[in-house]
Amino acid sequence: MFVNKITRAMTTKLTLTIDKSVIISAKKYASIKGKSLSKMVENYLKTMSSSIETELPLSPKVSNLMGSIQLPDSFDYKSALSKSISKKYK
Repeated sequence: MFVNKITRAMTTKLTLTIDKSVIISAKKYASIKGKSLSKMVENYLKTMSSSIETELPLSPKVSNLMGSIQLPDSFDYKSALSKSISKKYK
């Protein structure tokens, strides 16, 4: 005799405030992927929270470097990185 036991995780509603255009494009993307937007958000959050648990410890050299450079709050690292890469490959 086989018993098929179905277990379901308890779900809870969550209200998010997101720009309307982002919601529209996210729903289109979810539809193309054949998934619900709720499931995609849940999977994303699972991925983000699991990466916290699996972060590797910093090496002693990197730990010693932490805090050695003081940057202004307005520093845009993405812009600086982009400029540096484009300069490197000119």
